[in-house]
Amino acid sequence: MATWKLISWNVNGIRAVAKKGFMDWFNAQDADLIFLQETKAHLDQMPPETTDIPGYLSYFSCGERKGYSGTALFTKHQPLSISTGFGARPEFDNEGRIICAEYETFVVYGIYFPNGGSGPERLQFKMDFYDAFLEHAEAWRAKGKEVIVCGDVNTAHKPIDLARPKENVGTSGFMPIERAWVDKLVDTGYYDTLRLITDEGELYSYWDQRFRARDRNVGWRIDYFFVSEGLKDKVKDAFIQNQVLGSDHCPVGILLEV
Repeated sequence: MATWKLISWNVNGIRAVAKKGFMDWFNAQDADLIFLQETKAHLDQMPPETTDIPGYLSYFSCGERKGYSGTALFTKHQPLSISTGFGARPEFDNEGRIICAEYETFVVYGIYFPNGGSGPERLQFKMDFYDAFLEHAEAWRAKGKEVIVCGDVNTAHKPIDLARPKENVGTSGFMPIERAWVDKLVDTGYYDTLRLITDEGELYSYWDQRFRARDRNVGWRIDYFFVSEGLKDKVKDAFIQNQVLGSDHCPVGILLEV
């Protein structure tokens, strides 16, 4: 058995965060896998120090639209396979939101789930994307693989997961339909790793850049690690690095015995 350190961070632009100490943070982690969301750059636009990191294999999923979305994976361990889509609908796969790495006993997804805040059509896109993900993950479980999913889920699950739940019931990210899907994920056998470790409140991973929300810790926990049933007891720690600056999100992670 070995303990793997897995981290996920919505960096809100890899070019921007590279100027704010990203590589110092990266090198201090000594993580086994680091997933990024919202890289907002095609590969030829990324700073070279962020794409060719000694000791790591790097994989990128870049959206068709420049400066939008995008995900990355840096791993010390050679995956058996890498995929960057669900294969359900092209529009789910062409925004660069998905990286899935297969290892011997498990698969791990790093996903930038859509935001549903720009109107009913985009909210439906988000809900359909959620369902396509779960179908894809369950197909892996049917083959005998355990599943880890991390990233910006763009929904706070419970009232404890945001500073102002009552005021945000009608806001995308805390709508009943979105929260009900996270309930469905849990009911299907996926565990919110942070809640395996602590029931503490005021633990957030995202703060609106307006109104000094981060200074006042008026935040949301919308970045998660979920694991399937067979990995539940292998989660040794789950953490939020809310002291790490550089983005409107902060890194989240787990220690997993595999």
